[in-house]
Amino acid sequence: NALLVRLAREGRRVVRLKGGDPYIFGRGGEEALSLARENIPFRVLSGLTSGLSALAATAIPATMRGINKAVILATGHAAGTDDDIDWAAIARTGQPVVIYMGMANLPVIAAKLLSGGLAPSTPAAVIVAATTPQERIVVATLATIAEEAAAAGLASRALIVVGGIVAMRAALAGGA
Repeated sequence: NALLVRLAREGRRVVRLKGGDPYIFGRGGEEALSLARENIPFRVLSGLTSGLSALAATAIPATMRGINKAVILATGHAAGTDDDIDWAAIARTGQPVVIYMGMANLPVIAAKLLSGGLAPSTPAAVIVAATTPQERIVVATLATIAEEAAAAGLASRALIVVGGIVAMRAALAGGA
C-alpha cells in the first residue's frame, strides 16, 4: 500500500495488476482505501473472480434454479483459529459455498460443515488451475473430499466447492 502511495506521490502512473477481482480476497479494497485516504485518484478495472469463473469452466453452475438461491464466497485461510468464520452458520443456510485459500484447512472446514448440519453425502469438489492445461478437479462428498484431494496430490492453490451445484457437473461436463 505504501509503495502505491509513494509512487503516485512522485507523479508516476501506477498500475497494480491482479488476476480476477481484486475486491474478492485480493486486498484490492485495502489498497484502494490507502489511495483514497491520501486523496490519490485511482480506478479499479475488475476481472472475473476465480470463485465463479472456475466453476463455469469446470461445468459447475454457481446458481441453478431448484438447487440454490445464493452462493457464498468464503476464505478458508483462518479455519481453526480465533479469526475463523462460523462454518456451522454457513452450513445452516443450505447454500453452496466456494472456499478460497482453504486447502491446508480442508479437513477442519469439512468437519465444521458436517457438524453444522450438512449431510456427509453433500457433493464437494476441489478445483486446481481451472482453464489451464494443468487443470485438475476432484469430485467427492463432503465426508471424503479432504482425503480424496490429498490422495490426488492437489496443492494449496485450489478452490473448494461444497453444495448441490457440484452434482450438476456429471450432467453438464459431457457438453463441455
